Amino acid sequence: MQLTEGLVSNFSIVNAVWLFFGFVFFISFNIHVFIKGPTNSILHILFQDFIRYGKNKKDLQRPKRLYSFDVPKRWYSHFYVISVIWNGMLLWLLLHVVFSGEQFPRWLQTVLYVLCQHAPMDKSGDEVSVVLMLVLLLLQSIHRLIECLFISVFSNGVIHVVLYCFGVCYYILLGLTILCQKTFTENKAYSLSDLYEQVGWNHIMGSAIFLWGFCHQYRCHAILANLRKNKSGEVVTWSHSIPYGDWFEHVSGPNYLAELVIYLGMGLVFGGLNFTWWLVVMYVLFSHALQAVLCHEFYVKKFESYPKHRKAFIPLIF
Repeated sequence: MQLTEGLVSNFSIVNAVWLFFGFVFFISFNIHVFIKGPTNSILHILFQDFIRYGKNKKDLQRPKRLYSFDVPKRWYSHFYVISVIWNGMLLWLLLHVVFSGEQFPRWLQTVLYVLCQHAPMDKSGDEVSVVLMLVLLLLQSIHRLIECLFISVFSNGVIHVVLYCFGVCYYILLGLTILCQKTFTENKAYSLSDLYEQVGWNHIMGSAIFLWGFCHQYRCHAILANLRKNKSGEVVTWSHSIPYGDWFEHVSGPNYLAELVIYLGMGLVFGGLNFTWWLVVMYVLFSHALQAVLCHEFYVKKFESYPKHRKAFIPLIF
């Protein structure tokens, strides 16, 4: 009874959205891994066309009419341009509210009310958690944008237009989700010393874990990019090779694993007890596990000499 009441009290539109995303990718992961149907059925082709992108989509046999739903994978950079602009604006507005004691603009108050009006809001303290979370999100967005523009080497890989639209909206929703975790109704102005007094072990440990995943993700993306470059940094091939180094020694999708570590670190910034953020982590877990499995299958199928000890997503486990 208490569990049911707790779940009901935590219901909000933003929670329902993240629960839905997590459920969709949980089902997708299980269908791909455990349910093996006819590979030539139209439902199987539509499903695989939807979940695959980049190198994992190149060998997929599909009707030509499905090509009209493809957009270039290099458009990934659009996600991070939007995120830097949007979440940079949210951070600026948040800092203005924190340090001036004024309210968010009316349009943003309305959006936040619609998204999280039924969620139990913390009305006292811990402004620093929300500020730090937006700072980390903005840092990750800038980092990924720089990677897309100057480090990653995109070939002619494609992504489904629905996944592209989802990616465009994803970081917009993520920034709003962070703001939903705190109400600012006291019209109280804070100083830097006030925020400093709120800093706890969870902020330090969470940021450290975030930076750990952040650094490894950069290294893994650099390793992938360097497979297509010569020693002078010039792109010399579009073909795929077996990556070695860093977390690639343990799993086939270390960039996806690093992303999960990043979100776990951000969850610790919230003290590790934030219901909404664990729904976000659940979505990241299943969506990234699915892509890691697809990458692992690609490497195993393409390279006979692929290291047998490598797992797909979680070292030594899966």
